Amino acid sequence: MATVDLVMPKMGESIMEATILKWHKNPGDAVKMDETVLDIATDKVDSEVPSTAEGVISELLFNVNDVVPIGTVIARIKTDVTETVSPAKSQPDAPVQESQPSEVRYKPQAEMQQREYAEPEYRAQKQDASHVNGNRFYSPLVLNIAAQEGVSMVELENIHGTGNEGRVTKRDILQYVTDRRTGKAQSQKPGVQGQQATASQQQGMMIPMNRVEQRESPTQNSQLTTYSGNVEIIEMDRMRKLIADHMVRSKHTSPHVTSFTEADVTNLVMWRDKVKKDFEKREGTKITFTPLFIEAIVRCIKKFPVINSSVDGNNIIVKKDINMGMATALQNGNLIVPVIRNADQLNLVGLTKQVNHLADSARNNKLRPEDIADGTFTLTNVGTFGSLMGTPIINQPQVAILAVGAIKKRPVVIETPHGDSIAIRHMMYLSMSYDHRIIDGSLGATFLTAVANELESFNSNREV
Repeated sequence: MATVDLVMPKMGESIMEATILKWHKNPGDAVKMDETVLDIATDKVDSEVPSTAEGVISELLFNVNDVVPIGTVIARIKTDVTETVSPAKSQPDAPVQESQPSEVRYKPQAEMQQREYAEPEYRAQKQDASHVNGNRFYSPLVLNIAAQEGVSMVELENIHGTGNEGRVTKRDILQYVTDRRTGKAQSQKPGVQGQQATASQQQGMMIPMNRVEQRESPTQNSQLTTYSGNVEIIEMDRMRKLIADHMVRSKHTSPHVTSFTEADVTNLVMWRDKVKKDFEKREGTKITFTPLFIEAIVRCIKKFPVINSSVDGNNIIVKKDINMGMATALQNGNLIVPVIRNADQLNLVGLTKQVNHLADSARNNKLRPEDIADGTFTLTNVGTFGSLMGTPIINQPQVAILAVGAIKKRPVVIETPHGDSIAIRHMMYLSMSYDHRIIDGSLGATFLTAVANELESFNSNREV
């Protein structure tokens, strides 16, 4: 019998690891080709991993809640095929522990496949290369622990890292905090020199969401907090932790500025009311305001392409593809952002079908990894829940996010060549948060005003 290695699949261009949520098969269970073996979760989406062969499960190499790098062997399947299939032939007989320690699980893939190393030898090798000159990278988890424990950047710079390329791991900083409490390590106050070092190293601390070393709460190793009064303690679920981490990192990464404007969307509202029944009958799906908003935003991005970009160090990466993210609230209250790829190449019917398909998939937990990847600009509709306006947080690594509020009827002054008048109009506030590193107030306000003008000039006689 041959053995086929089941590896952790690549779930997206920027995703480097995934968490095992549930095993559907146990050792000794039969499995068919493409049958689901386990459920996994990434920073972006939950997904099922199918079998790549038909046979019998011989080994499960990781446990539930283990975080596994992409490309790592996670299970082995015995088949009737005489030829052995193994993507990790460099170490065919390497012993694999049932559950590797967390410090091992976060090693790069090449190191993960060398499972026969001795931990002391490996640690010694990493200590030789632990000194890093210039900007030093820290994971958000390490930074969160440092902030909570009052560890300054000066102290972080002096911690001897045992991670890959000398990086400070969770274990390193927790050990430092423990040593400092017991007097084995001295706390250093960030003086003038430390403050200057902190400012000069901010860019070095900015890392993509998918490079987080671990998803466990930094408070797990802290002392138990007591609360007075009548309280209920609710632990965050996995997705809420990821959202919290993403939002905090966005605020640390981008200096946020928010601009506001309002738009008279009466023509748009009346047109939709007029065509929505025939549209649904003909296309088999409902037309909402979201595709109309996206259509206007896409036109304005064509005029102001820098809005559709990201920042990489001192470089501005202008994205030629317009991939529109639309923030979608789930039934459990969490938030996810499906992406409409190449939104500028779709007409209104195509946008409407994509919006409805992605929204339904999100609410039914059927989104694929590619459905939420590579967004370049995000729209969020805070008006869905009755808010007039909001100050949204940028969805990294994008540089802008636009929020639309509730549409309300209000008396408005109408200016005409023949004089002013007061009329009841459908009005809506728009707000946009943008990254002030590359988008100044003039560009941000000009773009937002352009979107409002697109909505106000909507042709109420247009054909779908």
